[in-house]
Amino acid sequence: MTFRVRPVNRLHGTVEVPGDKSISHRAALLGALADGVTEIHGYLEAEDCVRTLTAVGALGADVTRKGPGHYRIAGAGRHGLHEPGDVIDCGNSGTTARLLLGVLAGQPFSALLTGDASLRRRPMARVSEPLGRMGAVIVGRARATRLPLAVQGMRPLRAIAHTSPVASAQVKSAVLLAGLYADGPVSVHEPASSRDHSERMLRQFGARLRVEGGGVTLEPGDLYGTTVCVPGDISSAAFLLVAAAIVRDATVSVTRVGVNPTRTGILTVLEAMGARVEVVEAGEDAEPVASLTLGGAELRAARVGGPLVPRLIDELPVLAVAAVVARGATTVSDAAELRVKESDRIATLAREFGKMGVRVEERPDGMVIEGPQRFRGARVASGGDHRMAMALVVAGLVAEGETVVEDTECVRTSFPGFVETLNALAGGPAVTVEA
Repeated sequence: MTFRVRPVNRLHGTVEVPGDKSISHRAALLGALADGVTEIHGYLEAEDCVRTLTAVGALGADVTRKGPGHYRIAGAGRHGLHEPGDVIDCGNSGTTARLLLGVLAGQPFSALLTGDASLRRRPMARVSEPLGRMGAVIVGRARATRLPLAVQGMRPLRAIAHTSPVASAQVKSAVLLAGLYADGPVSVHEPASSRDHSERMLRQFGARLRVEGGGVTLEPGDLYGTTVCVPGDISSAAFLLVAAAIVRDATVSVTRVGVNPTRTGILTVLEAMGARVEVVEAGEDAEPVASLTLGGAELRAARVGGPLVPRLIDELPVLAVAAVVARGATTVSDAAELRVKESDRIATLAREFGKMGVRVEERPDGMVIEGPQRFRGARVASGGDHRMAMALVVAGLVAEGETVVEDTECVRTSFPGFVETLNALAGGPAVTVEA
């Protein structure tokens, strides 16, 4: 599938974005492990999150779709999962694979996880290593560092205090999920704070958990079904907010967006670049929610690095688009994690922006973009990476001439209605879809 993008001069309107991907995954997994019924509202019905629902169903949870984004999960309980009858295919979802490894580590049966070609290239050692120290046996390609992976769980697992070399919510979450089956408290320490959706939701499901001294500690115990309201995904909203910041005549409001402080680095950087982001809080359940409004701005360069990076790692591709039109040199550092996402996003940005006449200086852990530069319309490709596909579309909105983005089926991974939402803001077919 191909997107054909024409430049626009105007973006106006109020829209919603789909449910938060990270929160949706966790709601399905914890609902499956809980005693009783969990009702989930606003679940992201995109490919990655559907993979997680399918996986928990294969493990013994009873999953019922009651309406758009509304799911009822009758949990199997902490000790009620059973061996799946087939290989669990995680598709392109690293979150599904890594968090499931944590769940499966504490089960008294074997399971096999695989994924698509992209996911089979992504690193799993940062999860398989601590789970192995807890007692799970994980075998597979490249010494258990690449999918497919076979997991033989153990119960109880050994309690550990894990120090992660990277700030990764997926690593932290996998170890904490395994900790539900440990013989004592399990703790995870990170070099910087990663997103804390797992901690918030574990508490919501009744887990005993404390956060202190740069780490989180979980006491093993049962979970109980609850109601989860999934807010809109700020990572999806980011594409619309950056588009609003760079299009000449724009005022865009995105309602009911999750504004968890561990995820709002995108707002911090846009404001540092000169954009004015209006935040109207709309309440807080387990997660804070707000409406975000942003209009066109004269952007200036910013420096992005250090503890800020885990708060916006998924938004860096579209922030790179903003950096191109901003005045001055924008520097991104401490973001080597971009190299091991759905694509090597640093290399992909440099290559595809280069086709559009824009120079990006690659660095091992980031990039430098000197602005302002002008995008030229060109034929570019996402490399199967949903965030790269959408970032290239946003670049096409301000390019000179038409931009054609190839390999865009991946957008269904996180934002199935992306084209329709963008066209509604543009008041016409800014983006057309070709088979």
